[in-house]
Amino acid sequence: MKHLPKHLRPRWRYLAVGLESWPDADIDRRAFQRELWFAAQNLIGDAGSAALDGSVLHFRFEDGDGEAVIRARRGEVDALRAVLATLSTVDGHPLGVVVRGVSGTVRACEEKYIRGPQEGTEERTVAFAGADRPAVVRNDRVTVELSGGPVGATALDIRDN
Repeated sequence: MKHLPKHLRPRWRYLAVGLESWPDADIDRRAFQRELWFAAQNLIGDAGSAALDGSVLHFRFEDGDGEAVIRARRGEVDALRAVLATLSTVDGHPLGVVVRGVSGTVRACEEKYIRGPQEGTEERTVAFAGADRPAVVRNDRVTVELSGGPVGATALDIRDN
């Protein structure tokens, strides 16, 4: 099969996306891709989601932090941003999605916007809401375990014990 001439090949843009959830969330590439396609189908329909493409090319998620590189056709970047804005959960885990940047090649996208694994997490006991509670500390973010579920906090909200 012959290759298409350069002027007939599809032109792609690659979005670097930052992902954030609770430290115990277990999100894999397949689940994220499925939720992305469902969100695209619900927001812009079958024809729009097919034109968008929205394929996840690179995915990493561990300890509540992650990143992905998502492919979109050149004129559909704004539509993909809108679809990403509608993502709130994946497999029942709440998920925060931030578009870090857009690039014309995968390599440039990864070099400019993908940071790699973070420093690591640390489990500590902290004083929060007048009591000692278990917490997971990730950089400047703290996830405190309460009876009703996890609560996000910053280093200013807690006191180390």
